[in-house]
Amino acid sequence: MRKRGIKVQPFKCGPDYIDPGYLSLAAGAPCRNLDSWLLPEDSLKETFLHAALKAQMAVVEGVMGLYDGRGGSVSGSTAEVAKLLSAPVVLVIDAARISGSAAAIALGYRKLDPGLDLAGVVLNNLGGPKHLRWTAEAVERRAGIRVFGHLPRKEELRLPERHLGLVPAAEKEEVEEFLEGLAEQIEATVDVEGLLNLANSAPPLPEARPELFLEGKPSKVKLAVALDEAFNFYYQDNFDLLSGRGAELVFVSPLRDRGLPPDIRGVYLGGGFPEVYAEGLEGNEGFKRELKEAAEAGMPVYAECGGLMYLSEGIVDFEGRRYHMVGIIPGWAKMQRRRTRMGYATAEALRENILLSGGERVRGHMFHWSKFREPEEEAAAYKILEPAEQIEGFVLGPRSNVLASYLHLHFGSRPNLALRFVESCASWR
Repeated sequence: MRKRGIKVQPFKCGPDYIDPGYLSLAAGAPCRNLDSWLLPEDSLKETFLHAALKAQMAVVEGVMGLYDGRGGSVSGSTAEVAKLLSAPVVLVIDAARISGSAAAIALGYRKLDPGLDLAGVVLNNLGGPKHLRWTAEAVERRAGIRVFGHLPRKEELRLPERHLGLVPAAEKEEVEEFLEGLAEQIEATVDVEGLLNLANSAPPLPEARPELFLEGKPSKVKLAVALDEAFNFYYQDNFDLLSGRGAELVFVSPLRDRGLPPDIRGVYLGGGFPEVYAEGLEGNEGFKRELKEAAEAGMPVYAECGGLMYLSEGIVDFEGRRYHMVGIIPGWAKMQRRRTRMGYATAEALRENILLSGGERVRGHMFHWSKFREPEEEAAAYKILEPAEQIEGFVLGPRSNVLASYLHLHFGSRPNLALRFVESCASWR
């Protein structure tokens, strides 16, 4: 679509960080997350409209299977988001080992929820002309569902993976070349005009009261945000929400910058792959020292997942090698050979911190392969209420100014999160 001169706004269903990197590169615009479990319905619609109204076309990539939501329900699923937005759906079917059975799959997806506008399918992983003919004819003739095209089974159309999924787009110099090849393949074997016509057939956008996104607010504080190959798991809307409440975001690299920028009032450390870049992070002593000194002086520091690992005493990688980190949080983050935790969580703040008041509840998501010591009760940030009760994260520092946890938060889930963070930074001298 971009090659045709169309301004595209990409979205990703669910809490994922890696797919949005690829979508952002493809569209030339920051991808936004739409998660109907993390976000209230009105907030999700406002998040969509905030970005979509600045473009000519919105492309929303699903998460997992069409109907896969939290705990086996449709809550947070692609189907739920599509219905909230009244968006037509094109289902991608992996047809690598089937042909006629693709008709049953497509028909089942359509009939499971007649209220969903399942407008057609794209067949993926096809082996050759016969495979395409047998499969496409079955879907269109027996299921009565339009086939918009296909993608052949080619090794060059696969992307490399590691323990958290795809290798992030921020790390891959050859991603642009990959996207060029993918676009050429789609132009050759997918009905792009048909997809454009389908997009134009979508009903009017949903209405939403503007409550989250504020425009034109004067800057109150400079907020340093760690953004490089080691730290790049952020929701773009978190940046916009912080900016709208008076934060001037200054992007920094704990891998390369010798220290913190001047005149900042706070630090935001997102998730990522600090374990992959542990040697470089360990070696940047100047940045670590200035960050620790700032935290000990009471500067607000918010860290999620990889950020928590970076603030710890150190990281033990998959091979057992030990790398010293900032040393604000007591304990070592140890990588495991299997995923430690993945899924949504409801958390209650155990004490006042830079984002929440004690007793406030928030929804978040956790996904990590490392283990960390359980916090002492007097320093714990949250009580996880579901899926299973446990304490999580740390609130430390002379003014309870450091909040570090495995919990990833979308600031759109509670409108006061971004405001409180900015105000916490503004009150610190």
